[in-house]
Amino acid sequence: MRTGMLALAVGLLALRFLPALPPVWLLLVLPLVGLMALPFRSYPLAFFLFGFSWACASAHWALSDRLVPELDGRTLILQGLVTGLPEHDTGVVRFQLEQVVARRAKLPQRLRLAWYDGPPVQAGERWQLAVKLKRGHGLVNPQSFDYEAWLLAQRIGAVGTVKRGERLSPAQGASAWRDELRQRLLAVDAFGRQGALAALVLGDGSGLSVADWRVLQDTGTVHLLVISGQHVALLAALVYGLVAGLARLGLWPSRWPWLPWACALAFAAALGYGLLAGFEVPVRRACLMVAMVLLWRLRFRHLGVWLPWLLALNGVLLAEPLASLQPGFWLSFAAVAVLALVFSGRLGAWSWWHSWGRVQWTMAIGLLPALLALGLPLSASGPLANLIAEPWVSLAVVPLALLGTVLLPLPGLGEAVLWLAGGLLELLFRVLGMIAAGAPAWQATALPFWAWLLSACGALLLLLPTGIPMRALGLAMLLPCFFPPPNSPAPGRAEVWLLDVGQGLAVLLRTHEHALLYDAGPRYGDFDIGERVVLPSLRGLDVRRLDLLLLSHADSDHAGGAPAVQRGLPIDQVLSGEAAALPPVLGAEPCVDGASWSWDGVRFTTWRSAVAQEGNPASCVLRVEANGEALLLTGDIDARVERALLDAGREVRADWLLAPHHGSRSSSTAAFIKAVQPRAVLFSRGAHNAFGHPHPQVVARYRALQVRAYDTVENGALRIELGAHRDAHGLREQGRFWREK
Repeated sequence: MRTGMLALAVGLLALRFLPALPPVWLLLVLPLVGLMALPFRSYPLAFFLFGFSWACASAHWALSDRLVPELDGRTLILQGLVTGLPEHDTGVVRFQLEQVVARRAKLPQRLRLAWYDGPPVQAGERWQLAVKLKRGHGLVNPQSFDYEAWLLAQRIGAVGTVKRGERLSPAQGASAWRDELRQRLLAVDAFGRQGALAALVLGDGSGLSVADWRVLQDTGTVHLLVISGQHVALLAALVYGLVAGLARLGLWPSRWPWLPWACALAFAAALGYGLLAGFEVPVRRACLMVAMVLLWRLRFRHLGVWLPWLLALNGVLLAEPLASLQPGFWLSFAAVAVLALVFSGRLGAWSWWHSWGRVQWTMAIGLLPALLALGLPLSASGPLANLIAEPWVSLAVVPLALLGTVLLPLPGLGEAVLWLAGGLLELLFRVLGMIAAGAPAWQATALPFWAWLLSACGALLLLLPTGIPMRALGLAMLLPCFFPPPNSPAPGRAEVWLLDVGQGLAVLLRTHEHALLYDAGPRYGDFDIGERVVLPSLRGLDVRRLDLLLLSHADSDHAGGAPAVQRGLPIDQVLSGEAAALPPVLGAEPCVDGASWSWDGVRFTTWRSAVAQEGNPASCVLRVEANGEALLLTGDIDARVERALLDAGREVRADWLLAPHHGSRSSSTAAFIKAVQPRAVLFSRGAHNAFGHPHPQVVARYRALQVRAYDTVENGALRIELGAHRDAHGLREQGRFWREK
């Protein structure tokens, strides 16, 4: 049975690693092959084919429910039901719309919408909306969040912006009740931690600030403030322990067998908590895991701990095969597997404090390979922070939060309990803040497969029981995690990364021993591309300090992410074409016209127009040359400054040209392109940007001169080996069946 379950799991999980989905006809044939294998007792092959076929068929259905390209960017009138819990940020409300219908088009059944300066929207309402719809498009960078995979896993077929709307019916149903409960929780006086209480009770993390999430990430405690398997299992364990304790004290009715009742009531508590939290995929996963553990405790303890783990894994994937696209899925099952490996089959009993301490360090080691593979930050302070925070949240805050929520109908009583829970959370956040300040999370360098495999084997070796030969060798095998193999360019060459930052710019240039960042990406309110994309990408590429941060000019789409980069990495010098217009904390110095220097055999030269004093034309231009191959980075200069650059007699010829001002019609004149003589042009822009970049006339101008175009929207982040005289490679070329091509 275990072999069949394992084969089924492998088949279901194989979906995550497919570069493209097999054709539908093959998915009809494979189950038949599996059926034919059953009489020959080839159960593993049959189970594998069943799982693989089901997972791929489910992915095909999800992909077929995406917005068709013909409707991309169009505004349509549609109707639908608001589901989940809308997120109300400053000036914008984001929500999901289901049961979507439109008069003249077939639309995906689930949309994610944003309404700027719109009215309040509540779950359970039905609306008629005018929406500009877009196909889900994410930024693709090294070590960055895969938005398109997340959308597909949520079965969201399109995103959009609401232009106007009319409420057709008021809120009703279970989702409306959850939304009303959230409003009551957010109205409670709880030391400003009402948002955290809503996260613990309802699974709604929208009330947590960016600073809160940063503290949780730095201390490795994010799982404590979102409803995860730990919270669901904790409540089930408390109910089970209560029944078991009453039975041991002789207070449980003798006519009711305590064990079946304990398991049934524990599962009912877990299921009720899950329904309160919206019963999303992570909660369903947790409830299924609890059900398997309770069933194992009731009837199948003799079969060991791995069978319920496999059953829960397969149950989750059979119910939702796309769950494997989410990092939380891998971390949840990896965490349970680590605990099962460490605590099952050991001789002797450990004291509670010994067990609790062992949980923390084994989880830190056991989840290390998963975190590295998923490109997630690592928290050095995680074991210490969780040693304090887990019992604090699990044994005090969560029970009080749930009790206070239940008691809300009683005037004053529920609020008092929630006030106490909020006070405990405030104290916890202060402690975690001090820990995070001393040891923030860090992004590990992306490892080659052999180094990752060596580290994973080392982690497994360390988790084995004491006395296993060569167990201490695991520590040495973990060294590639912290001291990755060098991947610097050879002397005389430069590695160039044009990062995919949307409507903005960020270019990393690395030589053998130096690193330069040209612009740092945009920032839009609390959404900081510098913090969320640029900084993780730099760390993932093993950039631990910057010799120079060169900000072309002060516009937010070029310099908005600079403070976040400065907080995250040591920077020796900051230059800019608009140094005076940048925040003083950056300490920027003016870009010097004609400055030139050499790093490791690579030549760098800057230029700034004397006729431009501020704004886009004041951009600092950078030319980089390695082994006879040149790159010209132009910022947002316009046609007038292009002419001034040519008149100044500067060397502008370059094999690679960054299109000035993202391909705006006000730049990229024919004379400038002819003078540069580029082999290829690079467009850094956002999908569906409001400026229409790059302008069709500009694109036609480059095409007429037979200049090859690369576009971050179509190619993702681009890598160029300057000095190797080769083509650029975009990360979207990597096969991922869920990505837009």
